[in-house]
Amino acid sequence: MNLQFFIAVKYRKITFIVIMLMYLVGTIGLIIPSTQPYFKLASAFNLWVSLILLLFFHEDFNKSFIFTGIVIFCSGFFIEVLGVHTGVIFGKYWYGETLGTQLWNVPLVIGANWLLLVYCSAISVQNAFSIIKNKPFFSSVLIQSLISATLMVLLDLLIEPVAIRLDFWHWQNEKIPTQNFQAWFLIAFILNYILLKTKFRKTNSLAFLLLILQFFFFISLTVFHYFFY
Repeated sequence: MNLQFFIAVKYRKITFIVIMLMYLVGTIGLIIPSTQPYFKLASAFNLWVSLILLLFFHEDFNKSFIFTGIVIFCSGFFIEVLGVHTGVIFGKYWYGETLGTQLWNVPLVIGANWLLLVYCSAISVQNAFSIIKNKPFFSSVLIQSLISATLMVLLDLLIEPVAIRLDFWHWQNEKIPTQNFQAWFLIAFILNYILLKTKFRKTNSLAFLLLILQFFFFISLTVFHYFFY
């Protein structure tokens, strides 16, 4: 067991509590109008911290995983660059100032977000299906990738309205095109498939929790906005 993973295991409970509190406080901070501007500025920081903690609980930093992680990060980022500058992938959109430092009009944290979501969805789905014995259908990387991609699209359905309100990004006429979700599914499927085909130990005790927290975060903001605005 390497030192990084030994430390992660030793402080697992504390880490889980801290990250749950981080998302809870962030949700409340974005709901309250007077604190929302300050918590919007912390959005990128929250994503970077989430990814760092997720990787801290990763068990197998072999060359294949490191290469694949870089590929997913860069692919997600440069696809967004093409998307912003051409409008042909997701539709016509642009990023606001909320998500921090930008390169070619795309926040750098977007690469981290793609890696975070692909990793969490792929690992969570594969671990969930690993308990089903003697069912080749559920052990298929193709099927697992399709389900993981579907989870990411469901999450994006929740993210989009919130993203507009928080100045993460904006769509032309603030109308979210169906094309966006179709592209998300295709790209998510390809990246999930690549990750699941990469040979490394696919166990991470923080992955499922982070996936749940992402859904909790955006569901909470959506429900509050629907009932109170």
